Amino acid sequence: MHPDLPLSTTHEVRDRCLCLHLQRAARHVGRRFDEALRPFQLTNGQFSLLMALNRPDAPKLGEVATLLVMDRTTLTANLKPLVRRDLLTIEPDPADRRSRRLLLGDAGRMLLIDALPVWRTVHEAIDAELAQVESAPILKQLLALSFD
Repeated sequence: MHPDLPLSTTHEVRDRCLCLHLQRAARHVGRRFDEALRPFQLTNGQFSLLMALNRPDAPKLGEVATLLVMDRTTLTANLKPLVRRDLLTIEPDPADRRSRRLLLGDAGRMLLIDALPVWRTVHEAIDAELAQVESAPILKQLLALSFD
């Protein structure tokens, strides 16, 4: 061990690091949703992405990237398997041909309708677990951190 980086520092970071604990919690919760959504051949990220498209007007790619806190390149890569499955389409914006809009397809909408009860069941189970530790303040704090 280096004297400027003792084991006690490792323990401090392990015990106090907000980023570490948020990442661990996100991975744990994400795995639960991934397992539940596997019969629909969806990940939790794909479910959230498709749900973000369920609105009256097709959103621009940049709007969805902002909502999901993703860079446009990553979002574009994540869209490709969903486009191949005909769950959504990417079309030029009629008002600005340089911009693209994301349209939830009928197959994507039906998949969300089918998967939603499973999502709700997992969410209710997690809510019940969090109720034991008073989750309202936790959720409020996470929401404060996740929006600019």
